[in-house]
Amino acid sequence: MKVLKKNPAGEVTWQYEGVVLSRAKNSLTLEALFNRDDMPFMGIVLKRNDRFIETFYSDRWYNIFEIHDRDDGKLKGWYCNIGKPAILDADSISYLDLALDLWVSPDGTQTVLDEDELEELGLDEDLKQKVYDGLRELQEMFRTKNPPG
Repeated sequence: MKVLKKNPAGEVTWQYEGVVLSRAKNSLTLEALFNRDDMPFMGIVLKRNDRFIETFYSDRWYNIFEIHDRDDGKLKGWYCNIGKPAILDADSISYLDLALDLWVSPDGTQTVLDEDELEELGLDEDLKQKVYDGLRELQEMFRTKNPPG
């Protein structure tokens, strides 16, 4: 399954392949391996070939990546992209990234990322409201119950 990350102009900014693990009416979960060089991030190191379990929704304003270490399988955390609902086709997933992200550490600590980038997008108030509604929904989900995965 091909995953296409798009910017607000609809241009593909990153693409990669994943293996579908499950599919429901409004969601799809796949496994993908991190395909960039090792990089420090939020007190951890994202390593080439770390295992990502990614859940995309066609009816929610976010997607959730559960990240596991390539060497020992240990959970590193959840990276959540805020964006328009994903388009789930037979052989591809595409999503429009709207800059704002949420990082959740295994201990439940939440960090909102890239609010400055969101402001630079110049979104209209209605779209910006949907972005923040998606963020709040994610924050509540991680506060009150186990996330997907």
